[in-house]
Amino acid sequence: MWIMWRHILRAHLAPFVFSFIVLMLVFLLQFLVKFMDQLAGKGLSPWIIAELTVLNLAWMVVLAVPMSVLVATLMAFGGMAATHEITAMRASGVSLYRMMAPAVVASAVVAGMVLYFNNEILPDANHRVRALSSDIARKKPTLSLVPGLFSQAIQGYSILVRRTFEESNDLEGVTIFDYTRHDFQTTVTAKRGTISFSPDYRKIIMDLYDGEIHELNMINSVEYRTIRFEKHRITMDAEGFDFQRSQESAFARGDRELSTADMQQRVDSLMAERRIVEGRIQNYVEKETTDLLRTARVDTAAGQVETSPAAAVARLSSLKSLIEAEYSVINRLERQMREYRVEIHKKYAIPAACMVFVLVGVPLGIMARKGTFGMAASLSLGFFLMYWACLIGGEKMADRGLIAPWVGMWIANIVIGALGFYLTLRTARETVTIDWSALTRFIPEQWKLEEETAEA
Repeated sequence: MWIMWRHILRAHLAPFVFSFIVLMLVFLLQFLVKFMDQLAGKGLSPWIIAELTVLNLAWMVVLAVPMSVLVATLMAFGGMAATHEITAMRASGVSLYRMMAPAVVASAVVAGMVLYFNNEILPDANHRVRALSSDIARKKPTLSLVPGLFSQAIQGYSILVRRTFEESNDLEGVTIFDYTRHDFQTTVTAKRGTISFSPDYRKIIMDLYDGEIHELNMINSVEYRTIRFEKHRITMDAEGFDFQRSQESAFARGDRELSTADMQQRVDSLMAERRIVEGRIQNYVEKETTDLLRTARVDTAAGQVETSPAAAVARLSSLKSLIEAEYSVINRLERQMREYRVEIHKKYAIPAACMVFVLVGVPLGIMARKGTFGMAASLSLGFFLMYWACLIGGEKMADRGLIAPWVGMWIANIVIGALGFYLTLRTARETVTIDWSALTRFIPEQWKLEEETAEA
């Protein structure tokens, strides 16, 4: 038995390593294409760019490992089926379930490693990425300003610059549209300027030189004025300016920068806070009801009502506003708890996909009977896209409260796992193959001749 286990695991090893390297290169290339234009040519040290790239490899590992497991399973069992090793083992009395046992055990080990990576390494890597990005933004606030393109990273402003400089925070050809006032439409132009942060990094300061301010009264469109200046300073809130201010405290970490234990503590504290708010609501209702019943009584001798109906309505309206404010707090707490619970389930659902993909990969590999990397990559890409679409869709719906967090994160594993279980049962009971002949009409004749010559 151990010889069979060693042989099956050895068939998985090379495809797993090869597909993992290929996928990491693909993810890395995608990252570089997307973000390198924002980093290169900005006067940053190559070591800073390299550190930021290496830290971003953490989330790539989490995505590449499950897909590599699927590719390795398809190639290993597809290759053994093509060389009739599966048939020979079945003739020797080895069931499909015993053949799958090594792959299932290995996938469970890999899933455990991914789970440990998700809890211990990925949160710290994400936090360091955010801190490093903040440090870069402090040094180069011009990173969010692309020459020739409008930037709306700062709420209430639209900024256009013609030129930025690598070695400084100087600007040339600045145009700013100010939408912070509803009664005036303000446009500021300047030939040059500088941009920097305030000492507490909460404000962005733009010092503009040699420019004009154009103001149009939106209420009275006839009123229009132009102000020329040699120097003008604009102060804007830094919140949302591409990179956020880094937080050193662990409590300031986001949900993707925490382990499952830390997030569960957050959920418990939010639930305790919710119970406090619910207790306040109950006290408000009981107190107001008691006061109304005590004061709104009729004195039969005097024939007077101590609390008039209008005063009672006013008190009830005030109570309603107070309760609505408290329920808005409850809704905010519920939203935060959902986000944490979704992330907790995600940390377990993605590693579990390694085992789910084995259930799908073994029967599909045997059915296809072709152990090539192209076939394995095509099938795995299709299943992984379906899995990832379900995962992302489930996360969005769970965050909005449309479905439970565990449903949103585990529905992809449940659907693909059920399909894999069904295919495994069918493959274990009979020989099922995938007929590729229908696709041969789309292959050029020259390729068919080359393939026949290679087989000969």
